[in-house]
Amino acid sequence: MDKAPDAFRTISEVADELDIPQHVLRFWETRFAQIKPMKRSGGRRYYRPDDVDLLKGIRRLLYGEGYTIRGVQRILKEHGVKAVQGLADSSVAASFGAVEKTLEQTMAEEDAEAPASSFEGDDEDYEGADDGIDFRFLELDEDGIAKNLPEPAAAAARAVDRARLEGVLQDLLAARQLLDSALREG
Repeated sequence: MDKAPDAFRTISEVADELDIPQHVLRFWETRFAQIKPMKRSGGRRYYRPDDVDLLKGIRRLLYGEGYTIRGVQRILKEHGVKAVQGLADSSVAASFGAVEKTLEQTMAEEDAEAPASSFEGDDEDYEGADDGIDFRFLELDEDGIAKNLPEPAAAAARAVDRARLEGVLQDLLAARQLLDSALREG
């Protein structure tokens, strides 16, 4: 028996409709504050029709349009939930040119502020190439810490390391939430 269009959906129904695993929906909740399913006792999620449309829009941007999670977060911030919900209908064109221009400008500004790399060749094929520091040519001590960096470069290296560690920490926290959630449900 099919539900009415305005009926609430369980996580399994939404996952089936979007053709994605349930754990991805739970993960998206950690990355997109706008996803707020109603939770009943025991943590069971119920998605409203607007929630499902938002998830369809996010899925389309991520899987269909090739946006990153950060890109979709920026679209939600710049254009709002309604714009992304509007993408639930696959016949609607996804056009967020203003956001893309802003991203290009931001990236250009970040490149201008970053210290110049000491390597003048093609350095886009290694991790960290866009950090402004060419880690391939640093002399390291026995603990793997760079030796004899000039202070501006040392400060930049610490900032890069901190940003990377914060990103890893966020990923670990999200993974822990997913595991805790799975253990409670299972």
